[in-house]
Amino acid sequence: MITVRAPATSANLGSGFDVFGVALDRPADYVTVERAETTTLEIEGYGSEYIPTDPAKNTAGVVARELDAPAHITIEKGVRPSSGLGSSAASAAAAAVALNELHDCGLTKEELVRVAAKGEAAVSGEAHADNVAPAILGGFTIVRDDGVTSIPTDVSLVACLPEIVVSTRDARRVVPDSVAIEDLVDTVGSAATLTAGFQQDDPVLVGRGMREHVVTPARAALIDGYARAVDYAKKAGATGATISGSGPSVLAVCYPGRQREVASALIDGFNEEGVDARAYQSGVGTGAEIL
Repeated sequence: MITVRAPATSANLGSGFDVFGVALDRPADYVTVERAETTTLEIEGYGSEYIPTDPAKNTAGVVARELDAPAHITIEKGVRPSSGLGSSAASAAAAAVALNELHDCGLTKEELVRVAAKGEAAVSGEAHADNVAPAILGGFTIVRDDGVTSIPTDVSLVACLPEIVVSTRDARRVVPDSVAIEDLVDTVGSAATLTAGFQQDDPVLVGRGMREHVVTPARAALIDGYARAVDYAKKAGATGATISGSGPSVLAVCYPGRQREVASALIDGFNEEGVDARAYQSGVGTGAEIL
């Protein structure tokens, strides 16, 4: 029996659509695997009633199939489904690391990222690695077709989850099919700034690099209270804020010691729009860990 903890993650970070991701140090999923003749699933915890137990339709079950590693898999959900905090990725990442260890598959962490991404496809319809990469590798990650780069970093973050649901498929549907060259140039500049910010542990550069004017506005329209929450967060000391993944969560970056004020401001912003919310004060996480 092996148990693995895999953290929540935030993808896109504004300027890095389908490329950037960062691991949070909380919340997290816990996945326990035991050898079995066929794969079965047991799910409990936050939002577990909405998660399929059919291995063919569950991220962890698909990972077991891809690794040819049958097991009884128990998932303790700490990351709410449809939160924009990499819920399905956390389960897929934890399962990949646990099953690799249980069955002595011998895969590297980078190889496990690709396996876990196939599990993600069971939910999103496409094998994106922007959430599973930081869930396995930790830190700030950059995903390309030819590889994954992971940068250790120490930046203070706040993730705020409003009690509304935005499906990944709906969030992808509103993304524009094309972009003006001036918006492309602006996004590239922001992405470079954000990368430098994480490399230098600089919350000002990270916050500036979150600015993006194509995908974020389209998705923000799906999130009641988003604009007010971000405005309040910046007034409380956030150096930047954006949609976490496909939403509805908001990710803010701030100086150390300002997380409590930023978390309260985000909650207040949503509450004033009639939306309940909870916030997680977080550092940058280290990725999946065998317990």
